[in-house]
Amino acid sequence: MLVTMKEILDKANAGWYGVPAPNVGGEREARAAIEAAEELNSPMILDVSYNAHPDLVFLGSYLTRLADQSTVPVAVNLDHGGHASIAQLRDPITALRAGFSSIMVDRSMFPFEENLRMVAEIVPIAHAVGVSVEAELGHVGEGANADATSVLTDPSEALEYIERTGVDCLAVSIGSAHGAYAKNIIPKIDFDRLHELKKVTNQFPLVMHGGSGTGDENIRRACQEGINKVNLCNELLQAAANRLKEADLTGNGAYALFDILIAGWKDRLMFQIENMGAAGKAWATGPKGVRTDVQTTMAE
Repeated sequence: MLVTMKEILDKANAGWYGVPAPNVGGEREARAAIEAAEELNSPMILDVSYNAHPDLVFLGSYLTRLADQSTVPVAVNLDHGGHASIAQLRDPITALRAGFSSIMVDRSMFPFEENLRMVAEIVPIAHAVGVSVEAELGHVGEGANADATSVLTDPSEALEYIERTGVDCLAVSIGSAHGAYAKNIIPKIDFDRLHELKKVTNQFPLVMHGGSGTGDENIRRACQEGINKVNLCNELLQAAANRLKEADLTGNGAYALFDILIAGWKDRLMFQIENMGAAGKAWATGPKGVRTDVQTTMAE
């Protein structure tokens, strides 16, 4: 069942749990994510990077169809739409046309007032067509260089930002980073800042970007204490790569290449669904499900 991210996160917020948002770039990952959610009776958010595919409208057309066929609530969300290096409105508006049920309008690289102004311009457009909006206050850095590029979210600005933009959820910077961390490094999450953000925003739905490599216990605790959506990409790909390393691809084994990769990716996502507390939290079911175990026969 295709739903907005607001529907999913309002319930996660009220129930003090998190929902994973894996980055997907095509049908294989999207099907695996929805199957994982169906098997654990969990809501799911399919995050699509603005540069994941050369044709967002084409991608959106089948992701939203898959979501609509699912037996659990699924949102299709544009992730980090519109960076400073591209046309500011291009990707969010394209995602609306493609049928995405939610968009992220990322202006976190700009000063507070400019960030707020640009996001506030897009929110009413999205809301007018029933699409929810995520934005980011503070700035989540990149991997090993996060200390140099991250700007932690200031709790004193959060409520004003939410009220003036009208966003439906807010990505906050509390110590995580995008991409891969340096070897054996687990980031220090500022839980005191998270608690303050949850308090001053009157328990508003909050998002953690850069969930990969942040540490399973950190993720579990963050979701129990106020984070309602966690973006995942790198750790799912690493799980896929590790599963492939263990596989025997000699002879005809190579035909199983993509199945092996997706199995590793899906298993790690299923772990995080349970780790974040989302298992069993689907509140309604759709008509079909994405599995189609159809037997076919060839005419003689």
